[in-house]
Amino acid sequence: MAAESDKTPEDRLAAKEIHSDFVSVTKRKTFDRPNDDPDDMPLPTDPRTIYLGGLFFLACLAVLYVAAEIVLPLVLAIVLKLLLQPLVRLLERIRIPRAAGAILSVLLVLVAFGASVSMLAGPAAAWAAKLPEAIPKLRDSLSVLHQPIDAAQHLMQQLGGDGSAETPAVKPSTLVGAVLSGSASATSGLFTTLLILFYLLVSGEIFLRRLVEILPRFKDKRSAVALAADIEKNVSIYLLTISCINALVGVATSGVMWLCGVENPVLWGAVAFMLNFVPILGPMVGIVVFLMASVLSLGVSWWAVLPVALYLGIHIIEGEIFTPMLLARRFTINPVAVILALIFWYWMWGVTGAVLAVPLLAVTKIICDDLRPLRAFGHLLEG
Repeated sequence: MAAESDKTPEDRLAAKEIHSDFVSVTKRKTFDRPNDDPDDMPLPTDPRTIYLGGLFFLACLAVLYVAAEIVLPLVLAIVLKLLLQPLVRLLERIRIPRAAGAILSVLLVLVAFGASVSMLAGPAAAWAAKLPEAIPKLRDSLSVLHQPIDAAQHLMQQLGGDGSAETPAVKPSTLVGAVLSGSASATSGLFTTLLILFYLLVSGEIFLRRLVEILPRFKDKRSAVALAADIEKNVSIYLLTISCINALVGVATSGVMWLCGVENPVLWGAVAFMLNFVPILGPMVGIVVFLMASVLSLGVSWWAVLPVALYLGIHIIEGEIFTPMLLARRFTINPVAVILALIFWYWMWGVTGAVLAVPLLAVTKIICDDLRPLRAFGHLLEG
């Protein structure tokens, strides 16, 4: 009470204005940040500052690489939080508490993941079991591809040894143990991701609120609120739009495979959905995978090329018409930057890193566009 009585009327008025800005800023469609003078946030010129910044950046990369098992669930949770945040806010507007909305959102992710696994596990296992027998068939049918198919078969037979060694017999207990170990690791990672996601959704803007409280100047407080809301809004729009586009690509691919008579069309639609999160390289892998599936299902004929041609047409329409139409120019990214990001994040975190590479690059570009000192770097990333 004593602390409250010590506040001047100007302090009370400023606190009310900050609270009002904080409550209302995320509901706006546009965000008017103060026109700060360019000298307010100058680029560092002291060599020591630049060197320390470089060392800090390298240290962060080392932590991301070494602590991948800890950092990866956190990154996944943050991406999912940005994707589901609009849903939680929509539920809040219809009088559903934030905690209940967070629980419903996490359950939605869990149900979608469980339904996908239960629907696709059987067909995927069937194709995996069929692949060793299919390699000789492909080798006999496609004489042009003899050498790469022989190399693939040799690699499968000699996995873990040299070319002259006999293929070791795999004990059932060892195979079951490996499967159970992988399943336990995946389950643990999923549980950790969902737990972090729940608390991120429940906490809402608590981190932003604490940041606003420690900033010294009133202008900085308003700028931080508007900047954070702008970044979150743009990132959510990007992730939601890309996810919807990729889902449409998956549905269209599934329909094409079904019309052409390829087995398990839903599986190939899911594969197309996931591969489309990896631009450039994803569709290239998809062409090879769908060609093999078509040949195994339809035999060696021109008819087997039709599903691949239609998939390529779907990708061209998506990349040249729908994506540029639905995403503003500020969301387009330089193809060279995309390739470098794919290589880097695949090296860091494997396949999951490759899937997250473009969303993380888009988030980086959006943040750079909104922060004055980093706008030059954001311009370099622009396509």
